[in-house]
Amino acid sequence: MSSLHVKFLAPSILPISNSKFKNVRAHATPPQTAAPPQAAVDAERLEPRVEEKDGFFVLKEKFRQGINPQEKAKIDKEPMELFMENGIEELSKIPIEDLDKSKLTKDDVDVRLKWLGLFHRRKHHYGRFMMRLKLPNGVTTSDQTRYLASVIRKYGKDGCADVTTRQNWQIRGVVLADVPEILKGLDEVGLTSLQSGMDNVRNPVGNPLAGMDPHEIVDTRPYNNLLSQYITANSRGNPSFTNLPRKWNVCVIGSHDLYEHPHINDLAYMPATKDGRFGFNLLVGGFFSPKRCAEAIPLDAWVPGDDILPVCGAILETFRDLGTRGNRQKTRMMWLIDELGIEKFREEVEKRMPEANLERASREDLVDSQWERRDYFGSHPQKQEGYSFVGIHIPVGRVQADDMDELARLADTYGSGELRLTVEQNIIIPNIPDSKVEALLKEPLLTEKFSPEPPILMKGLVACTGNQFCGQAIIETKARALKVTEEVGRLVSVSKPVRMHWTGCPNTCGQVQVADIGFMGCMTRDGSGKVVEGADVFLGGRIGSDSHLGDVYKKAVPCDQLVPLVVDLLVQKFGAVLREREEETED
Repeated sequence: MSSLHVKFLAPSILPISNSKFKNVRAHATPPQTAAPPQAAVDAERLEPRVEEKDGFFVLKEKFRQGINPQEKAKIDKEPMELFMENGIEELSKIPIEDLDKSKLTKDDVDVRLKWLGLFHRRKHHYGRFMMRLKLPNGVTTSDQTRYLASVIRKYGKDGCADVTTRQNWQIRGVVLADVPEILKGLDEVGLTSLQSGMDNVRNPVGNPLAGMDPHEIVDTRPYNNLLSQYITANSRGNPSFTNLPRKWNVCVIGSHDLYEHPHINDLAYMPATKDGRFGFNLLVGGFFSPKRCAEAIPLDAWVPGDDILPVCGAILETFRDLGTRGNRQKTRMMWLIDELGIEKFREEVEKRMPEANLERASREDLVDSQWERRDYFGSHPQKQEGYSFVGIHIPVGRVQADDMDELARLADTYGSGELRLTVEQNIIIPNIPDSKVEALLKEPLLTEKFSPEPPILMKGLVACTGNQFCGQAIIETKARALKVTEEVGRLVSVSKPVRMHWTGCPNTCGQVQVADIGFMGCMTRDGSGKVVEGADVFLGGRIGSDSHLGDVYKKAVPCDQLVPLVVDLLVQKFGAVLREREEETED
């Protein structure tokens, strides 16, 4: 592939002055021990499985044995034609009941529209779609927020929006006939939903405090904007990266807090200097799936900070060319890394780099592994003197049209017309003059609904969509997560936040494995033998430099038995005190 160079100003690399943080670094470099010998990879295995035809990459005939149904749908009809050749215009004019009469058009509805960010809610909301956007680094404007509010408002009770675990918006209730108009409106306010679903690169994640954090290592916004523009060809569609074997996640790390969760991304850019130059070491392969979860591992590679795109393209091309396309549970990039071995995978990436050159990792990681992760709720000073940001809690990420309009108003009135979304499904209002902070904190939306100082157990609460809207979810999650957490909070007192994540099914969109306590939906039986909604309970997930994926603590717990179980866990594992005992102690 041709070299792509976009120059950034190198950030000033300053020593960490706060004495409570030792000079210990997070590791994006491989351990200095001899790697075990790896089996040779047959040359035939390294033949690219795709070829370019008529501007799109398609699976070669010789590799079509045993492929999964989604791959067959891509072969039957190129999904990107719905956007790049405006096929959505014609499709939107046909009643969905008529589209269901043909396998080709039914696959348009249920599979190919995901390339436009449209997910049909066939099981629970037939004829309605969820639309996922691209929102690099989670940065959005008041105008964009108002536009999205106008879209969901017309759908009444079916219309709402969610902040996602990738700093993104998902809007609900969309009907197919409206899609061409919605896409046009998105473009007019600088948004796109293109390449946000199925076998594509998902929203690039970065530091939600980028550009205003006094302690940031680097501003991640320009990097994530560049990645998004590159991957989607400036929202026009980029077929080079639209036929991956499976979805692919990327993040750029900009803070010691690791708000971006690098260990669960397919590619994470980790800040590091090398010979006085600023750049990034690379982690690869992190992912969740129903059958396996894996943390990202070092690629033993470093790229200069002013030239991050070639390696992204080379890794994507390696995955596209060599990834398997059979069992969907074994098609994420880590499976390819396991098959080839990390060094052979690295060789394949290097072959696809400009001049076939990829520097080895630097030992000069810039992320401090002893950094204590900061809470962004409430008011905090920015690096810009006289300005602050305010972090507010959005309970399980759910907002309505009126909420979005009000958030836009607050961003305009008190800030710079900007909002930041976080991976914990919350929102930050930046660039508020210090003189306006007090008035903002008194606004009804913040005092009555989206608190800057939520109850301590609510601070780390995350929940996926659940079966209210998602056909794959086994249980209801959002309302139940709030109810269980409220009940637990009445029974125990905790001194520090405990991160609790809910996911409705094993696809783990709620990322239960990174939570202190996680709940994965399942069906089980209660004491009388009746089939009821339940959850597998996970314990021990950690985020930050000492990240660790949690393990199953107890399987198939009926949902009505979760409150006492969580109370016991909080007391035994997290230092919680029963409120009865707390009151006795006070007396």
